Amino acid sequence: MRTVHHILTDHQLRNTSVRKEVLQLFLNKEIALSQPEIEHELDDSCDRVTIYRTLATFLEKGVIHKVLDDQGAMKYALCADTCSAEVHQHDHLHFKCTHCGTTQCIEEAIIPPIQLPAGFQLAELNVLAQGTCPDCGGGK
Repeated sequence: MRTVHHILTDHQLRNTSVRKEVLQLFLNKEIALSQPEIEHELDDSCDRVTIYRTLATFLEKGVIHKVLDDQGAMKYALCADTCSAEVHQHDHLHFKCTHCGTTQCIEEAIIPPIQLPAGFQLAELNVLAQGTCPDCGGGK
């Protein structure tokens, strides 16, 4: 089981109260979160700039990755245990529920390799599927 302490230690990050709170929020929610959602959830225990810097550090160290949704909003999701600052793979499916609005990583879905024309080099891939999640009746 992943814990805040293990994630911070594995990524060689200092154990600050803000980092612990933000990571615990990702672990508890298990969905992608925007910075405003994080600010709202932490309810004045951290200021906007500190949260921004924390997210930037987590991105740089391979703790979280960016998730774009259909509205162009930037969200963040916890990376798999295999991500680091050097190896940061998150070319997997993201699923947005059209009923509740949550976005989550679906790493089990297999995305076929992308064949680009000559001269193009893939730096990042964002795949977003939309529908209904199991909590909103998608599994029925």
